Amino acid sequence: MLGLMQDEQLLISSLIEFAARNHADAQIVSRRVEGDLHCYTYHDAAVRARRVAAALDRLGLGFSDRVGTLAWNGYRHCELYFGIAGSGRVVHTINPRLPPEQIAWIANHAEDRVLCFDMTFLPIVKAIWSKCVTVRHWIALCEANAVPADTGIAGLRSYEEWITAESGGYAWPRFEERSAAALCYTSGTTGHPKGVLYSHRSTVLHAWGSALPDTLGLSARDCVLPVVPMFHVNAWGIPYASAMTGAKLVLPGAALDGKSVYELIESESVTLAAGVPTVWLGLLNHMAQHGRRFSTLQRTVIGGSACPPAMISTFKDTYGVTVLHAWGMTETSPLGSACTLKLKQTRLPPEEQMAVLVKQGRAMFGVEMKIVDAGGEELAWDGKTSGDLHVKGPWITKSYFKGEGGDPLVDGWFPTGDVATIDADGFMQITDRSKDVIKSGGEWISSIDIENIAMAHPAVAMAACIGVPHPKWDERPVLVVVKKPGAEVAREELLAHYHGQVANWQIPDDVIFVESIPLGATGKMQKGKLREQFKHHPLPV
Repeated sequence: MLGLMQDEQLLISSLIEFAARNHADAQIVSRRVEGDLHCYTYHDAAVRARRVAAALDRLGLGFSDRVGTLAWNGYRHCELYFGIAGSGRVVHTINPRLPPEQIAWIANHAEDRVLCFDMTFLPIVKAIWSKCVTVRHWIALCEANAVPADTGIAGLRSYEEWITAESGGYAWPRFEERSAAALCYTSGTTGHPKGVLYSHRSTVLHAWGSALPDTLGLSARDCVLPVVPMFHVNAWGIPYASAMTGAKLVLPGAALDGKSVYELIESESVTLAAGVPTVWLGLLNHMAQHGRRFSTLQRTVIGGSACPPAMISTFKDTYGVTVLHAWGMTETSPLGSACTLKLKQTRLPPEEQMAVLVKQGRAMFGVEMKIVDAGGEELAWDGKTSGDLHVKGPWITKSYFKGEGGDPLVDGWFPTGDVATIDADGFMQITDRSKDVIKSGGEWISSIDIENIAMAHPAVAMAACIGVPHPKWDERPVLVVVKKPGAEVAREELLAHYHGQVANWQIPDDVIFVESIPLGATGKMQKGKLREQFKHHPLPV
């Protein structure tokens, strides 16, 4: 016997239409690449998203054809999110921080038919357009008079000219909710990146899960600033979840420095901001140097890589902002867990609460987690035993686009490449990436633990711990450090800082001071480059 409920498909078009009907005057504010602020409503966004859909129809694109984007977080990019997917095509966000040759490879692999780009990226487009063999239409996200006449790019036109010719009365098509909606490629640190293909169903369910009180806790009373780029795993799904809840949405454009982010938070009364640790490092440095305070910010989501406890403490103790430590990856849409306290933990002393808050948190409903040993046997949830983290759920990939890399699943579970512990209350903590764990004398050393201790030193702005080959111990940890502006600290002082915090054999053998640590296209530290650079660094024997 089946239930007698209506069977409505979960489609991305329903999100923007819900927002337009129920939160018509809620604002979307964008800092444009032109430098000014643009403000309109969800109602306006829905009309223009329908025009995008109609314009794609006029180009003759078929169902599930891919439309690429090279764009910052802005209102036009947001319209593309809903217009492309809502019309049955696939929005393919491309990371513009990748090398041009890799961008061209990704566009060709995805078989993009249209590529929409911010004028910031015109030099990239000029370099790649002739190599993108499947792209037939190039859309510059600007007014008609802002497109240079001498680009030499065949099929180039302005976005505003393209969509203004269409009616806002477009009727969204109805189709199977498991149809493809969005395509994101992994960072591709080794070999070519692989595509992760999200469905309408997975995207809507992920938005529901991410808006829950124990995840991001989004509501119509929030003003949300996703500093995480819309080309990085769909800005963690925040544009979709904001439309679902009617939250005011603030999009920062290309200005992601500490000063610009702070000014946007204050001018738009942001209550929730989301980004990777390197972004917040710049924000906190700006605030400390200029004596700034927050007037509306209540919480910030930090993910992408482990957040140092010192950063959590600074946000909480100095500025009164709650940090929501989160975990996810491209293959998980991306949110898999978030760290919010349970009732019993709200009564703990602050130092015991901090021991919980530094973890990546509990799985949200829809995500199952387990940790396994090298033989695939499931390990205990005791908060001490570490193993390879595996996940599964309705918004977690089951295979890569075009079957690249074969079947990634192990007995139906996706192996994340992270090493983690899970405690009895379900709180997961990443102890390392499997490729970053340091093996010294047969024992494992967590690079994240070593980095977190370094980051707690007042003179340290950024720290990376890497394993350097050693003739006796296989590998030994070495700390690579960027000092805060104007700060001084000696090697000996930093190494002494570890005494009593880790076992003596886990203390780094050396400290290397550098001007900067290489960051990848998504703001994560590139430890692989550091390992290559310092693989011959002399160590005591």
